[in-house]
Amino acid sequence: MGTSMRSTFEERRSVGDLLTMFLSFFKIGAFTIGGGYAMLPLMEQEFVQNRKWVDPVEIVDVFAVAQSLPGVIAINASIYIGYKVDRIRGALVAALGVILPSFLVILCIAAVLLRFQENLWVQKAFAGVRAGVTALILLAGIKLGKAILKNYLAWGIGIGAFFLLVIVRIQAVVVILASALVGLGTYIWQQRRKQLREKDNP
Repeated sequence: MGTSMRSTFEERRSVGDLLTMFLSFFKIGAFTIGGGYAMLPLMEQEFVQNRKWVDPVEIVDVFAVAQSLPGVIAINASIYIGYKVDRIRGALVAALGVILPSFLVILCIAAVLLRFQENLWVQKAFAGVRAGVTALILLAGIKLGKAILKNYLAWGIGIGAFFLLVIVRIQAVVVILASALVGLGTYIWQQRRKQLREKDNP
């Protein structure tokens, strides 16, 4: 990240800024159904496009790190972004903001939902919600793909990772680590080729 963006993060330390961040994460937590993946397009819009707290490439790294670590991807990503904004305070505020809506809602509706979960109307309503969540996840994939799939290497890794996840059904953590090794190995190979060319053509 550039110096300008780092200075932007360092300036966001007032109570008002923390409240703004809390409300941003609270809104995402309150209006996202389907878990962390369904939050991706909302996080991308809020923190990349609207707030400018994270750049389009870094948000992909955030989601990759959040997915590869233990815990819920939404909470992991929120803590990461919150920490970028205001270190420990930001991480705590972000985590609280994204968790609190689910905590409050589930307390309010758990008893009622358990009584009516076999109701046909309730089942059909949730079937529609799941379809909408699928569209959100697809939208997130398209937006993130535009930001990162800009060369043949990225496309190759993306297609290979998709094949391993969907066809071979390898765990996501293994695929992420393998992709990282491919990217690192390709960079080392390119650097060595560059050094060889410089030696041949001084």
